[in-house]
Amino acid sequence: QVPLVESGGGSVQAGGSLRLSCVISGAKFNTYSMAWFRQAPGQKREGVASINSHAEITYADSVKGRFTISRDNGAGKTTVYLQMNNLQPEDTDMYYCAADGPAFGGAWWHASQYKFWGQGTQVTVSS
Repeated sequence: QVPLVESGGGSVQAGGSLRLSCVISGAKFNTYSMAWFRQAPGQKREGVASINSHAEITYADSVKGRFTISRDNGAGKTTVYLQMNNLQPEDTDMYYCAADGPAFGGAWWHASQYKFWGQGTQVTVSS
């Protein structure tokens, strides 16, 4: 099991911003697609955004124009960010980082497509 370490969650008011980070160690992950998902209790895990090694990006319609995914392929590790602006109460969820997903154009939004997962970081937005 490869650890993905997420950070950056917290509580903000509506209209605020947060930046999530996910660090995964291992040079091979520089070539893997990465994604952020979110999940509310009792709900399916929902794809938020994905990015592959060529920085090709896709977003869920619900976050387009507000969230930005990016990655930094460093020596021996990969860091993926999710900049979240204009947060709304409906964005309240546990957010998860995922690695080793499908190629660009594949079903990036399906959680089953990813092999490695982080423990999650809570985002709470109050009105």
